[in-house]
Amino acid sequence: MKFLGRIDETQVPSVIAALHTAAAGHRAFELEIAALGAFPSPIRPRVLWAGVAEGGGSLAALAVAIDDALARLGFPRETRPFAGHVTLARVREPRRAPALAEALATAASRRFGRVSIEHVALMRSDVSPRGALYAVLSAVPLLP
Repeated sequence: MKFLGRIDETQVPSVIAALHTAAAGHRAFELEIAALGAFPSPIRPRVLWAGVAEGGGSLAALAVAIDDALARLGFPRETRPFAGHVTLARVREPRRAPALAEALATAASRRFGRVSIEHVALMRSDVSPRGALYAVLSAVPLLP
C-alpha cells in the first residue's frame, strides 16, 4: 500500500508502531478482485495488476491512514491518488506487447474472487538476479 524504499533497521520499530496507529479503528474487510491491467500502459507494460471491484473504499481509507501515520515519521506523502490493485508481475525489459494488451482488454470485466484483508504487513524486499524475495517483518491485525 506504500513503498518506503530503503530504510535504516533502527526505523523499523517506529514504522511498526505507525502501522499500529494506522490500523487502529479499521475493521477487517473483503476485497473482490476483478479486471486485469498494466502500468504504465497495456501496450508497453512494466507492471501487470488485478484491480479491486468491491472493498476499494475500505482499502483506500486504510492507505490514507498509513500514509498519515508514516508522514509523521518523516516519510514523504503519496503524491498520486491511491489506486487499489494487486501486483501480479513486474516486467524486466518492457517492450511493445500488442498480444498482451489484447488479452488484458478481454479480461477487463472479469471477476476473479474475493480475499479477506485481516492485517497490514511491513514487508522487506531483497532484489536478486531471480527477482525480488519478500519477507514479512511484522503483521498488524485489523479489528475483527
